[in-house]
Amino acid sequence: MVAAMPPAFHPYGPSHKAALAITLVVFMVMLLLSRTRWAVLSQRVLGGILLAVYPVALAVNFLYGSLSLQTALPLQFCDIAALAAVIALWTRRPFPCEVVYFFGIAGTLQGLLTPALIFDFPDPRFILFFIMHGGVPVTALYVVTAMGVRPRPGAVPRVMAFSLAWYAVIAVVNYAFGVNYAFQCAKPVQASLFDQLGPWPWYNLSTIGVGLVLYTILYLPFAFLKARP
Repeated sequence: MVAAMPPAFHPYGPSHKAALAITLVVFMVMLLLSRTRWAVLSQRVLGGILLAVYPVALAVNFLYGSLSLQTALPLQFCDIAALAAVIALWTRRPFPCEVVYFFGIAGTLQGLLTPALIFDFPDPRFILFFIMHGGVPVTALYVVTAMGVRPRPGAVPRVMAFSLAWYAVIAVVNYAFGVNYAFQCAKPVQASLFDQLGPWPWYNLSTIGVGLVLYTILYLPFAFLKARP
């Protein structure tokens, strides 16, 4: 086991700002590569990196003594968004593209901006966190811009139904094992959007409502484009 105490993470400290800047650079590089013969390779590389995050995180958490039921299962919405990102980048299938777009911007981007994170750089858990929480929003924007795979009519109710089904699965797991996936049982310690959504358990309903509003807003640009003659 690794005994050294990792440095504590501070939101919008130097390491967080650097992670945000790197995320922006990666998106710009992906856009530039999309216009070259390296487009497909760059998509496969980004997808491969996102696919590797989960098994690498398992190994890292084991080595650092932080592996538990709370960290071992890929049940967070960001985990599903990452898997959808991989499928979207590798196959261009419409539904995974919709999932990563809505999940990535409405959800994972919030994690990027207000991280529920304890460990600071150079702790590998910090690095893995920002690979996922940066790579998913990058993919979400990339699929609707460079790849041109935009949400189809009915995308909002379709992805909302998927979200609710997955939220129910997480609720069962949380109840059965006493864990807190998707922060259903307790808010993050760090400041986040959850702080504005009321007390437990009512903030769970607020979260669903906010999700529906954000999905609708995210779909509006594409509804407008489809409506134009």
